[in-house]
Amino acid sequence: MKQIEIDQIKNKLTDDVSQLGKIYKSKKSPFISISIDHNLVDDYLNDGWEIEKILKTKTRLRKPKTHHKMFEDDVWCQFYDLGYRYLNYDDTFKLPYGKEPEDKKQIDIIAIDKETVILIECKSSEKPKPSGSLKTEFEGLERRLDGFRKVIDQVFGKGLKVKYVYATRNIRIDPESIEIERLVKTRSFYYNDNTYEYINSLIKNYKGAARYQFLGLMFKDQLINAEKIEIPAVEGSMGNKKYYMFSLEPHLLLKLGFVLHRTRANEAEMPTYQRLLVPSRLQGIRKFINEGGYFPNSIIINFAQKKHKVYFEPSTRTSDSNSRFGILKIPNAHAIAYIIDGQHRVYGYSDTNFTESNTIPVVAFTDLDSLEQLKIFFDINENQKAVSPSLRGTLQRDLLWDSDKADQRLSALRSSITIELAESTNGPLYNKIEVGEDSAILKLSAFLNGLKNSGLLPKARGNNYIPESTFGSIYNIHNQNHKREMSRSEKIVVQLLNLCYELVEEEYPEVFNRERSLIMSNRGSYAYISLIGSLNIWEAKHGKVDQKSSAKERFEIISKYLIALLDQLKSMSVEEEESLLSKYGSGAEKKWSLNFQLLVNKVFPEYETEELVIWKERQDKDLLAKGRHFGVEIEKFMKHQVLQKIQEIFGDDWELEINSIKRKCLERAEEEKEKNYKEGLGRTEIEWTEMFTINDYKSIIEKYWTRKPEKDQEYSTFQDAFSIDIGEGLGSKAKSIKWISKFNSLRNSWAHEGTKEKGLSKEEVRFLENIYQLFYSNVD
Repeated sequence: MKQIEIDQIKNKLTDDVSQLGKIYKSKKSPFISISIDHNLVDDYLNDGWEIEKILKTKTRLRKPKTHHKMFEDDVWCQFYDLGYRYLNYDDTFKLPYGKEPEDKKQIDIIAIDKETVILIECKSSEKPKPSGSLKTEFEGLERRLDGFRKVIDQVFGKGLKVKYVYATRNIRIDPESIEIERLVKTRSFYYNDNTYEYINSLIKNYKGAARYQFLGLMFKDQLINAEKIEIPAVEGSMGNKKYYMFSLEPHLLLKLGFVLHRTRANEAEMPTYQRLLVPSRLQGIRKFINEGGYFPNSIIINFAQKKHKVYFEPSTRTSDSNSRFGILKIPNAHAIAYIIDGQHRVYGYSDTNFTESNTIPVVAFTDLDSLEQLKIFFDINENQKAVSPSLRGTLQRDLLWDSDKADQRLSALRSSITIELAESTNGPLYNKIEVGEDSAILKLSAFLNGLKNSGLLPKARGNNYIPESTFGSIYNIHNQNHKREMSRSEKIVVQLLNLCYELVEEEYPEVFNRERSLIMSNRGSYAYISLIGSLNIWEAKHGKVDQKSSAKERFEIISKYLIALLDQLKSMSVEEEESLLSKYGSGAEKKWSLNFQLLVNKVFPEYETEELVIWKERQDKDLLAKGRHFGVEIEKFMKHQVLQKIQEIFGDDWELEINSIKRKCLERAEEEKEKNYKEGLGRTEIEWTEMFTINDYKSIIEKYWTRKPEKDQEYSTFQDAFSIDIGEGLGSKAKSIKWISKFNSLRNSWAHEGTKEKGLSKEEVRFLENIYQLFYSNVD
């Protein structure tokens, strides 16, 4: 090839990171955007464009991408997300494959890195349909690919692995068809809807590590290079299966490895058995490794030897063992090592500082089929008992006590306090809290969570204490002798809690010993510990206790409040008790805690926490009714204004403009009619315009934000009618209508029965009143 031809090819590609980032942002959008002079807008609007934003000298317009364009852009973005940073920047890339001028083929996407060149051709349909004949498409593919490889060698240098990808969306091709047979024969890859979704899942869950699994998918069994990996190994036998034990650098195992995920993209490998990685767990493992952590247990793999054989060269065997030592020679090929157990550990090494310097222990079988791998996987996961939450919480004391991070030391401290409460033979909670694997009537987590949210101890993120959590805390954050301070504060907290529980045990035995107790239950324990902490903070605010106060001094000051609580619990009616006991699910612990505070407040009205004040407001039926009145009127105003304006802007075509919303409203109207009929209300006609939701109004307001009737340029737009500053200014559409989302969230408090627990606070009612006044003060 001539240099000018090489330059023409390279000029259609870019590795400029800044430019690629802008292209990626553009391709992620479902719209094509352009900026034009204001005087040209009408012509473009008639051609299907819509106004996105009006600038000083230009108007930015947009229109939806075609289905095929969106598909191409989606696939381009996938390869960008996989880490490719040398890609085509427009749709006019053509690659020669022969000597004649016409021997060129458009490539929709080309993605290049240091090792691979991926050539992608995209075909799509807006609706699912059969592919039709692909004879012309694939019959000459082998010759074209041969030509492509020669050109790529000349343009980008020799040694790059080339993969042709035929990508489809909504196109059905029989996997047993002659077309797929022709494609596979050329060692190309068929990239269908399942593949696209699977790779999206990999990117979401694996982040940077997705690349390794992707390369295994694309280049399965293809050599990375011709040099074998030679490592010392021990050969052994168990369960009539030969296996090898060795240590291998993570970066090698990442390239050799492949995980049989349960996904349709791996249907040819069925049965598959692995779950996708858990992103948070992967992130935690990376952090653990980068901080010097390691895993002493082995990764379990299976070498698939369909194309490349693993060879063991023995050197010695002792008379005392059937095992023998030697050199294991592993082909350096993609996806020949199926990871049966340990995928989180393997992929956790990606993007760490130790992928090449560490070695990890491996147990490798050979030639296990998928069923045998599945059996091993189940045996490991069924017969190896996972560490229970209780044991993990218990171990925190030993693992984190000497940590150099404050949040970890506080976790250890909470764990140590709870263990001391459970194991102290002198305390009322002896043997009543589960510790390690030992079961008990109270869960460890109830005490860990209660201590965390009580205020008896501060909270921290990393080495930074959260300021608002330090006031009233027994733990002195300024003491740099962490071990001494932890021991000191542990002693005080344990003594204080034991004194508080002894009060229940000795003075209120009927409460303490009851099987379904309001105190001796998980939710009750959380609420009781939270109340103790709240009372400690309350008295600290009034100067009655400080960090020098002993446990006994604190108890003597707060005991009157606890007695007020316990007296009411003791005399609580069956109905009241059942009401409290029935609070389950998300937020139940918090509800119990607030109820305990409320019972104390009834006897000591001066005791009020900020959260209790707001919670009491939310129980106020008059306040809720006032808020409901404003909310209903606001919604009426929105409906009237939105329908009036949309009709004024579009005239007789207004329903067609919002037809997608109308269809949903009609469906809701039919459902409401059916519901009324089944409830014995007979046939009731319901207008579809009665079924708008707040989000429907919001969608219309957003879409036609600045739209005006053609003949009325002085028209009051949606922007004029619905822009409201809620403290963040009116600098953008999003800020101007942020109030709608807040209004919609509050609407649930008055629109549905059974939400009285939530209610409305005074601040929320003031918000509704302000919106109401803004709307109706402008109405003649």
